[in-house]
Amino acid sequence: MRILITGAGGMLGLDLQAAARTAAHDTIALTRADLDITDAAAVRVAIADARPDVVIGCAAWTDVDGAETEPQAARAVNGDGAGHVAAAAAACGAWTIHVSSDYVFDGSKRSPYLESDRVSPLSEYGRSKLAGERAVAEQAPDAHTIVRTAWLFGAHGRCFPKTMLRLAGERDELAVVSDQVGSPTFTGHLAAALVGLAEQRERTLGIVHLAASGECSWCEFARAIIAAGPGAATTRVRPITTAEYPTPARRPAYSVLRSERGAPILPSWQDGLRSFITELAEVAA
Repeated sequence: MRILITGAGGMLGLDLQAAARTAAHDTIALTRADLDITDAAAVRVAIADARPDVVIGCAAWTDVDGAETEPQAARAVNGDGAGHVAAAAAACGAWTIHVSSDYVFDGSKRSPYLESDRVSPLSEYGRSKLAGERAVAEQAPDAHTIVRTAWLFGAHGRCFPKTMLRLAGERDELAVVSDQVGSPTFTGHLAAALVGLAEQRERTLGIVHLAASGECSWCEFARAIIAAGPGAATTRVRPITTAEYPTPARRPAYSVLRSERGAPILPSWQDGLRSFITELAEVAA
């Protein structure tokens, strides 16, 4: 199988390349420098020339707070750009797997969100991701899988665990939000599952939820990160509320994802953290 990856130089994209190679698939990896997905003509040419069986869209605007001041730029990538990719894939008979976000929900539930739950994003970022979902479904109605995931972290990019480990080496105390709950998802685990979805793509038409098992707050996650990290276990993590740490974009207070469609069950976020710490040490060596 030939898999084309957009956004291949990002945290998820790099892990996805590795997972595709491990599964012995032919892989075309296009970074942001290789392909700007906001350029519809360039996307059509790149995908037509590559002749993939599956296109996995990892290219995205990921600056959640920045989207509040630049909503059109975020929408151009996460909304229109996602549609360009799906349209080009459909035109050459390829299946689209599009990576979306838990931020399409408002967090008002207190039980895990399912694929059939009503969407109601709180932020410009969330609205841009929802626009992408709708564009993909419109442009490739019979050949798409939309994968909602959450709280991504990995060894090859900027992420919350790296920030916590760095700050723990500099400070005796960290204040971390305790009233936002989700499922931190290791990109290594997610990447392998995405390759699996590509292999059985006709069975996964529509939306699927794919995030780590278990749930925790950012504060609980931070404590686990510091306890697992090298030489930083003495740093205290103090819980604070979202109101005490205001950000330009509103985040859902609860955005745990579960699947009612039989999506693959990922390892727990604790397992993901252990794999992350191990991989981070290997990258640094």
